[in-house]
Amino acid sequence: MAPEPGRRVDPVTARSGLRGYSLPLSPTGRSALVPAPPWHFSGEVVMVEYRADPCAVEAFLPRGLDGRGFDGLAAAIFGDWQSCTDAGAELADPVRSQYREFYVVLACSWQGTPVARCPMCWVDRDFSLVRGLIQGYPKKMGSIAITRGFRLGRATPPGGAGGRFSGTLAAGDRRLVDLHVTLETRAEPPPLMLAPLVHTRFFPAWDASVRPLEELVTGGSVDQAIDDVWTGSARLEMHECPSDELTALRPVEILRGYRFAFAETITGGTLLSREAR
Repeated sequence: MAPEPGRRVDPVTARSGLRGYSLPLSPTGRSALVPAPPWHFSGEVVMVEYRADPCAVEAFLPRGLDGRGFDGLAAAIFGDWQSCTDAGAELADPVRSQYREFYVVLACSWQGTPVARCPMCWVDRDFSLVRGLIQGYPKKMGSIAITRGFRLGRATPPGGAGGRFSGTLAAGDRRLVDLHVTLETRAEPPPLMLAPLVHTRFFPAWDASVRPLEELVTGGSVDQAIDDVWTGSARLEMHECPSDELTALRPVEILRGYRFAFAETITGGTLLSREAR
């Protein structure tokens, strides 16, 4: 039955197609777990730069990426993040903007250009998980804790020399990572944090006669900013788990620890190859 003239039609009950950047789709698109990019990120990072077994690093790289010449250079990164879209509505609803993350990056190259590859990543919020899978970040859910720095009081480490910052990751009821950094001096930004990321977007096909989506893509990060970089000594422990292979990338040599503020915007990546494994 057609609505009466002049009567307001509820968009949720008026059938006009489903909308949304991601599932779940809905009449208005408001229910989508992830809004469309650009996505803006600001946060504090605690990071340990280290060397892994170069053979293990090569084993985690897809075709097209080359780890030779980097001697197993890697980084373990904890981030305490806040994110939003252009309108910034998420900032007024912090449950939609705040999350914590742990990930590993491996130094490598694509056709002679230095890049970085993230083989494993954990976050503690569903919107970050799905947003990462859309990009090609290999995200899983985990429980993540990071030492915070505040301006006042005894319940905060100093943000400079002598400050001690830690991060822990647990997933599947098992402790996976313990990271500790003791700050000593100001430093230049660690190159691995600023290196272009190369991801594998992979989605299985539901129809067995159709090939799965498989794309090697750039991360699409722009407007990167890094500030207040401190470096110092570090410890990094990775623990065995029957459902993860993180310990294959455990450190054989610890280089330096870092803490800094970081910001970026992600707008969308560039397709490099249809072969991404």
